[in-house]
Amino acid sequence: MTAAFHVPHSKADADPRRWVALIVLLLASFMNLIDVTIVNVALPSLERDLGAGPNEIEWVIAAYVLSFALGLLPFGRLGDVVGRTRMFLVGVAAFTAASAFCGLAPSIEWLIFARVLQGLAGAVMTPQVLAIAQVTFPPEEKGQAFSLFGLSASLAAVTGPLVGGVLIGADIGGLDWRPIFLVNIPFGVLAVVAGWYLIPRTPGHPDLKNDFVGIGLFGAATVALVFPIIEGRAYGWPAWAFGLIGLSLVLVALFVLWERRRAAAGAPQLLNYSLITNPNYLLGLLVTTLFASGVPAMFMVISLSLQQGYGFTPLQSGLINTPFSVGVMVVSLFIGRLGQRYLRTRLGLGAALLVLGISWVDSVFANLGETAEHLTFLPPLFIAGLGLGLGFSGLFQTVLSGVPPRDAGAGSGALQAFQQIGGAIGVAIVGEIFFSLLAAHLAAGLPPKAAYATAAAPAIIYQIVAFSLVVILVPFLRIRPPVAGGGRPVVPAEG
Repeated sequence: MTAAFHVPHSKADADPRRWVALIVLLLASFMNLIDVTIVNVALPSLERDLGAGPNEIEWVIAAYVLSFALGLLPFGRLGDVVGRTRMFLVGVAAFTAASAFCGLAPSIEWLIFARVLQGLAGAVMTPQVLAIAQVTFPPEEKGQAFSLFGLSASLAAVTGPLVGGVLIGADIGGLDWRPIFLVNIPFGVLAVVAGWYLIPRTPGHPDLKNDFVGIGLFGAATVALVFPIIEGRAYGWPAWAFGLIGLSLVLVALFVLWERRRAAAGAPQLLNYSLITNPNYLLGLLVTTLFASGVPAMFMVISLSLQQGYGFTPLQSGLINTPFSVGVMVVSLFIGRLGQRYLRTRLGLGAALLVLGISWVDSVFANLGETAEHLTFLPPLFIAGLGLGLGFSGLFQTVLSGVPPRDAGAGSGALQAFQQIGGAIGVAIVGEIFFSLLAAHLAAGLPPKAAYATAAAPAIIYQIVAFSLVVILVPFLRIRPPVAGGGRPVVPAEG
């Protein structure tokens, strides 16, 4: 590995391999993103093949997003310490190995553990991708390069459910759901080999340190909150479940006190204390958590209801999800032209469209009879997809615009972590509602179709409430005008 590295200031002194290297970065990013969406259509197959219970099905999703969230901040900093290219290659190799463990899982417990490893590996890999691209391309090429990451994310959203449905439906070698994980292996090996030769080596900074106590407190607080929400129903909500939720609040308080102490000593902090004491940023964290909590849980409910209740194949279920992904992609094709304009308007309008689309989906479930038609889901899911694309395009920029430049890196990393934590919390809450109602309806003798439909409709109300709160809170977010060259503030256009 070459130690020398410099940030290019023009095309003339940029690495000639940068565009080929970008393909490797995009491949790894695509592999991680598609894995999030591809799992949804496989949940009923996992439940059937591995004899999984409702709470275990929730953990298949939550274990990944939770471990991914907990690893983003510390592994992002570790990339700064030892070198981002090295961490990227380690992350891709670990993600590939964890995918193999997932595909070979003999039991649901093994699969959940493998999903934890996969999420941690994704957290090793993901922070390095944009960081490497940031220092590899000259200023005049960064816009074009970064736009490809948005396109890659949109393609992953569209193709994930379809690829999952095709692979499961094909039942390759009698492997049922397993190819959705095993397909990562050849692409991961290719990314590691190509990345070794093509990606410029970014140097490390051994003088930087991680806040390991902060990592432990933050991780323990998150697990103490999410674990009882998912497992509480299975154990009849014993006292220890509420005790753990209370403990999570104590751990959060200890985390804040620890970060204050680190700040006073001038030591590295997992989350800068200046951000913890920034009311606007804290409100942004709440908005981010609410916004991110809605979508993963909704598709868990849709996939289980259509496949288990109405007998849809995984491919048919994936096709029903496609309008949502298409809506996200449609927005991503033009939204970049708005730049920094209308940030709060985009976030608020996106959340409002999600409320409209998901309310429509809720109405569809409430009125389902003996059959479920593909076309009834198409308009509402497309509208919801437009809302997600529009909302996310303004979410991070809106929240980070109120963060001082010195805290931008830490603020961005924490937002990504809370985005994932929101997904895990949403799965836990919606799963509690959905599976509790489903069990009660089946015990009452309702046929599967009616039981699933009448359990899905109330469960999806959580998403309506969450996105409605986002609409209400967005006007209270302040946008800090960026300062150009130390002169007067440059006020971004705002709708």
